[in-house]
Amino acid sequence: MLGRIPDGRREGERQLTKLFRSLAREDRSTLIAFAQFLAERGVGEERTSQGPLKPDPIPRPPKESVVGAIKRLSRSYFMLDRSAMLNDTSALMGAHVLQGRSSDEVIDELESLFARYYEKYREELEKGDI
Repeated sequence: MLGRIPDGRREGERQLTKLFRSLAREDRSTLIAFAQFLAERGVGEERTSQGPLKPDPIPRPPKESVVGAIKRLSRSYFMLDRSAMLNDTSALMGAHVLQGRSSDEVIDELESLFARYYEKYREELEKGDI
């Protein structure tokens, strides 16, 4: 039985998480394998036919928190693997929270960080590493 198709990305993620948690171990493996297949098929076709995915820049609001900036940049650079960026983003967040670096300075560095990872993504695509 198919449920309602979610409207937004977050709603879809929540629905998938709920469904995943309700499955038996074997069925979880099947779901993961199918999701990997769909991701490779869909993204691969898009990449080969149109080149690398392009960021969808969201303008920086005048007063933004570091957490808000990470969320904004993650949405802007939706094609990047955030888990690969975890150490760098965590270090910048820690510098803000624990060391008292200004949010504006940390956000500037976050924007540079995401841009660098995007360039790395493009280079890897051109080489065929992705």
